[in-house]
Order: sequence, then structure tokens, then C-alpha cells
Amino acid sequence: MAKTVDELRNEIRVAVGRFEREISATFTKEDLAAICDALNYEIDTDSLPPTSRMRAGILARIGERDDDATDGVDRAFRKAELEAIAAALDE
Repeated sequence: MAKTVDELRNEIRVAVGRFEREISATFTKEDLAAICDALNYEIDTDSLPPTSRMRAGILARIGERDDDATDGVDRAFRKAELEAIAAALDE
């Protein structure tokens, strides 16, 4: 049976040392920062960048986006993107 979006998010959270959530919730800035760190995408941890920029960087790092320029991703990750992130963290 295919995993749900919530299950994928929780799998990713656990993989980067964050805690699972019992309710449906998108990634927090801290979750995104932990994912960036796990994928070796450098960000300023003293002053976290906007979530849209971190999402764009994560997608670029796993090959789901051509670049991580200044234009961000102003939406939650789609299921296919979550699957790709989980796979990249599992490598």
C-alpha cells in the first residue's frame, strides 16, 4: 500500500532527527532546516532563510529542480517530491 503524504512527512522528519506529528502538518522552518542539513544544502542557521527558499534548495539538491536561485517554492511539497526527498535521505 502506498504511503500517504502525512506518512512520508513523518518518515522524513524521523530521518533527519525531528519528531513525528500525530496531526497533518506541513514542515516547519526547523524541519526544513534539518532536511537541508541532512542533504548538505548549506543555510544560515543563525537566521533561517524563508521557507520558500529552503524548499527550492532541497528540491535542487535532490535533482527535482534545475536551480535554487532566488525564486522559491511557495507551496508545500507534492507527494512525488516527498517520495524523492525520502529516497534521497535513505541513500
